[in-house]
Amino acid sequence: MAREFAGNFYRTKLWQSVRDTYAQKAGGLCERCAERGIIRAGEIVHHIEPLTPQNITDPKIAYGEDNLMLVCRDCHADLHTLREGRRYAITADGTVIVSPDDMPPVSQKF
Repeated sequence: MAREFAGNFYRTKLWQSVRDTYAQKAGGLCERCAERGIIRAGEIVHHIEPLTPQNITDPKIAYGEDNLMLVCRDCHADLHTLREGRRYAITADGTVIVSPDDMPPVSQKF
């Protein structure tokens, strides 16, 4: 779910157009899964550098392809788990990882 300050951003026609174009360019597949040889549909265009109230108006951050990646719902949850510093994560195979130090590196692009 979008943070309160970003709710309107995600409803704009510009974002929806950028999102759809990026997903098409990415071939419709989860980029993170593809790095591991897994073929899975991408469902969410994720901002690598997260949107904040300070940078949401910066076109390079908000709309730049270098800051976007197409991911499946599981990878999106993993990325947010890693970013937000939770003490656990669940990998694609269902393994629970307790310490962030034990988590596999998160590649931002392939």
